[in-house]
Amino acid sequence: MREKTNFFKSLKFKRRKPLDFMLFALTWLCIGITAAVMLFILVYILSNGIPYITPSLFAFEFTMENQSLFPALVGTLMIVGLSLALAVPLGVFSAIYLQEYARRGSRFVKIVRITTETLAGIPSIVYGLFGFLFFGGVLGWGLSLVSGTFTVSIMILPLIMRTTEESLKAVPDTFREGSFGLGAGRLRTVIRIVLPSAIPGILAGIILAIGRIVGETAAIIFTLGNVARIPDSLFDTGRTLSAHMYQLAREGTHPGEAHATAAVLLIVVILINALSSRIAKLIKAS
Repeated sequence: MREKTNFFKSLKFKRRKPLDFMLFALTWLCIGITAAVMLFILVYILSNGIPYITPSLFAFEFTMENQSLFPALVGTLMIVGLSLALAVPLGVFSAIYLQEYARRGSRFVKIVRITTETLAGIPSIVYGLFGFLFFGGVLGWGLSLVSGTFTVSIMILPLIMRTTEESLKAVPDTFREGSFGLGAGRLRTVIRIVLPSAIPGILAGIILAIGRIVGETAAIIFTLGNVARIPDSLFDTGRTLSAHMYQLAREGTHPGEAHATAAVLLIVVILINALSSRIAKLIKAS
């Protein structure tokens, strides 16, 4: 009887083997296509942009002759830093409250999550129109760095909240139970046990948020403006790399500089991602 059972088990396994092989091959095919597309994009942008990267492209002031991207680069770094300074603490602390303090399954938690998911699906141009009307019109900030910062912060807030909450959920409950069993309070448990374990996932969400900020164009033009200058204050206008590239490509008179801006933007994103990954590894190792 046992031999008969083993025979049927082996027969079943052999029948599943072709399906397993097909799924394995399909998985690797999808991986190969994704890697090939990504590599093609990287090679295409860098090969078309690097030859046009010249010292004049990094001049301190923008002119019609040099088409300098330096003011846009500074504006990009400024709006990334200010937006993260606003959105990251608010998003992380909100996610900590929803996951660690709020009663699970409560109506309040459900409403907040539905609202967060709804905000994450709103097109960026709607955020730009809201920022233009509210921050620029109602509050009287106009086209300024502060208007763009608050608008972009609202855009990336749902992303940071959701990724942080999912990272906190991934921490096993046994970690919390062990900390409580040793006499630690909830705040100490969150700070010393839960957050260090969730840091890599939180940083991954921040990296995605940086990518959205750097690649945003419509909301930035509506709120920050599109003036090629370094903002002198929070209430001054400016430009980001994505808006600078859009302007050059739209005019059609400087395609080489547009490709160079795309290459610089890609390099900046790669460096930021590499730096964030390095920080995550250092925090995890410590």
